[in-house]
Amino acid sequence: MGHGHEHGPSKMELPDYRQWKIEGTPLQNVQERLAQRGLRDPWLRNEAWRYSGGYAKPATFMDVIGKGFKWGFAAFVVAIAVEYALFPPKKDDGHH
Repeated sequence: MGHGHEHGPSKMELPDYRQWKIEGTPLQNVQERLAQRGLRDPWLRNEAWRYSGGYAKPATFMDVIGKGFKWGFAAFVVAIAVEYALFPPKKDDGHH
């Protein structure tokens, strides 16, 4: 009854930490400031992935708006259509 785990749990593949470089990132400034005080952060390289690849590009206003705007606007239109179909506006004959 091992449910496919007869040889133990599968090992997750992690990227090699040496591929991340802090040179040219804001982390380099942190490293230099720590070095001035005689300190170093051995885990600093683990944060370097945030400044490379797809994560390196800062999100623009249009990225944020465009991310869900299409689906949000479509849902809004459907909601308005359902509301008008189920609860049509009452005609007012000019009485206040």
